[in-house]
Amino acid sequence: MSSHKNKKSTVSKSVKEKRPEIETNRIIKGNCIKSMKALPKKSVDLIFADPPYNLQLGGDLHRPDNSKVDAVDDHWDQFESFKAYDKFTREWLKEAKELLTDDGGIWVIGSYHNIFRIGAIMQDMGFWILNDVVWRKSNPMPNFRGRRFTNAHETMIWASKSPKSKYCFNYDAMKAMNDDTQMRSDWVLPICNGHERLKNEAGEKVHPTQKPESLLYRVILSSTRKGDVVLDPFFGTGTTGCVAKQLGRQYIGLEQEDEYIAAAEARIEATQEIENPDVLEVKSKREEKRIPFGWLLEHGYLKPGTVLTDHKNKFSAQVGVDGTLLASSGEEDLRGSIHKVGAALQEAPSCNGWTYWHYKENGRRYPIDALRQKLRNQVDAPQKQ
Repeated sequence: MSSHKNKKSTVSKSVKEKRPEIETNRIIKGNCIKSMKALPKKSVDLIFADPPYNLQLGGDLHRPDNSKVDAVDDHWDQFESFKAYDKFTREWLKEAKELLTDDGGIWVIGSYHNIFRIGAIMQDMGFWILNDVVWRKSNPMPNFRGRRFTNAHETMIWASKSPKSKYCFNYDAMKAMNDDTQMRSDWVLPICNGHERLKNEAGEKVHPTQKPESLLYRVILSSTRKGDVVLDPFFGTGTTGCVAKQLGRQYIGLEQEDEYIAAAEARIEATQEIENPDVLEVKSKREEKRIPFGWLLEHGYLKPGTVLTDHKNKFSAQVGVDGTLLASSGEEDLRGSIHKVGAALQEAPSCNGWTYWHYKENGRRYPIDALRQKLRNQVDAPQKQ
């Protein structure tokens, strides 16, 4: 067992469920399957797995100038057959599934050589696939032989432990990171290069498939909460550990190669933690306290009879004393919730009344959602003694 010299932590429970105690912020040396067997079941919130790709290289690859390409030809990426690779995949996925909490999730990254085999095995094992995310490399390696398209992407499978899992997805955080637009499933990010690429004393790559921190940043931030435990069974040079440390998550790395462990330890030791815990909080609207529309009346944020309009001032409705809205559509009088009346006026199947309806203040219109947030802050504020 190896430690990266940072203070280790012991996590005993997650937000939603009790968990066995597990020692975190460490690198465990050894075979990943045997190492996972030794860890307590249902003790991990998220797994990020970058397994061997089984590239099946038929020989050396050369550039047009006859220089050799530094391809992945390491012993750990070599399997005698697809059958052997599938057996290995089932074994590590079996242990991974047992380590996940009931609401845990898993990301597996791969190329066309292996990701389809892995995806089929995951479905056979009962994982529930949520997305396949395409990592589009903004600076991919060219296809030197000119016999195929340039391989410019890798595929990640994001899945929950089962169809019933209440997995974590920080939708609002992803939307905020994407200039307030829904994050798509195609991510354009550069490959690991420059100062981020770890090299040994000879100037050679320490690890041939080191992933960029930007990729792990998005993976971990999107699908974990502060303090969650992230396991990487193919730890390599520790990208998962570095990003987990930055984001205030706990990590466990499994790795059998001494050279990779040494590089990961030094790298993680040099990674700075964020000192302000408030910065690490990711807020989700779905987890915020529910505020019924009627509470705005009870707390004086709106008065009965107030006229609400849509943002274009096309439709209007009056607020009733019981929190319903009163409106007219042609010859029909409408009365109901802010959502139902909004949908009826638009002849739409549904409507988010909180963002559709606006109130007027100082000559400007604001969505009533702003009043909901003010009331939520008031309700959540600590009471003075």
